[in-house]
Amino acid sequence: MFVTPAYAQCPVCIVTVGGGLYIANRLGINSLLVSIWISAVNTAIAYYFASKIKKPILNSGYLWSILFYLLTVVYLDYSHQLDGSLFGLSIGLFLSIFSINLDYLIKKMRGGKVLFYYQKVVIPITILVITTLILNKFL
Repeated sequence: MFVTPAYAQCPVCIVTVGGGLYIANRLGINSLLVSIWISAVNTAIAYYFASKIKKPILNSGYLWSILFYLLTVVYLDYSHQLDGSLFGLSIGLFLSIFSINLDYLIKKMRGGKVLFYYQKVVIPITILVITTLILNKFL
């Protein structure tokens, strides 16, 4: 017996993002901080998605990151949750792409080898946590 695969669609992810932002706001978490992490997750998904596409133009992580960013902005604007989130989404996008490039640069400088295990995960999470803690002090 075979199981039929489920194909999740981007709109589902975007609605989940909006719901997560709504819940975080209800819990008293600043939407700027939440939106940084939302954008980081969007970027991670975008790069993973791009790695699975074989067509040269469509396999760009940058392209899909920007598209996911814009879809999230449109949804949050439509749902009237964009007010404190746009800056956070932009910070999250920038930090995520910076982290991906930093990981790539470290591997390139070391001849294709990582500096430490799980470097690809540790670098972005560390940068995001530090940024969140710093911004939380000023909010």
